[in-house]
Amino acid sequence: MHQVIIMEQTKRYELPKLAYGYKDLAPFLSEEQLTVHHTKHHAAYVNAANAILDRMARARAENADIDAKGTLKDLSFQIGGHYLHSVYWETLCPAGKGGEPQGKLKVELEKEFGSIERFKREFSAAAGSAEGSGWAVLVYCMALKKPIIMQVEKHNVNVIPGFRVLMSLDVWEHAYYIDYKNLRPKYIEAFWNQVDWAEVGKKLDAMLR
Repeated sequence: MHQVIIMEQTKRYELPKLAYGYKDLAPFLSEEQLTVHHTKHHAAYVNAANAILDRMARARAENADIDAKGTLKDLSFQIGGHYLHSVYWETLCPAGKGGEPQGKLKVELEKEFGSIERFKREFSAAAGSAEGSGWAVLVYCMALKKPIIMQVEKHNVNVIPGFRVLMSLDVWEHAYYIDYKNLRPKYIEAFWNQVDWAEVGKKLDAMLR
């Protein structure tokens, strides 16, 4: 019997470190809410994505077939969860430190939406009306050269490849239920006190260089 060499995944997804402590987003998110969300839910997507990649590597090393449809759908879901959560953490900052949109970000939002307040209203409506588990995201379309608000179902339905996500708001119940129970609108309203506009602006600037 010949020996099968199992390929090792040299690069793996990693749970990102937060730029703030678990207590630092209060009162928007409590220490318990943020800790559970980051170390349990987000970590689960990272671990699941790595496990799928390992399983695919073993199948290739053994020249075995995989369930392409099921495996790739699952991989998309897990990686999407990791990516959108990573952007979500980068979108947030302690209350009072987020400032207001500046520079190109301010110009682009006002040009597309008419005002920052109008943008916030439309983004909040997208978050509030997302069915079941999902996200509200702000993306930038390079083809049209303008920002677009999108709803993402779960982690990967309605995602358009190539659209860079500038900011995201998680409206899965696990994101807010400890603090807000079923009151999603209160969670969305409080979100605007914690947006790190400088970080959102950096993402846009990097795209427009």
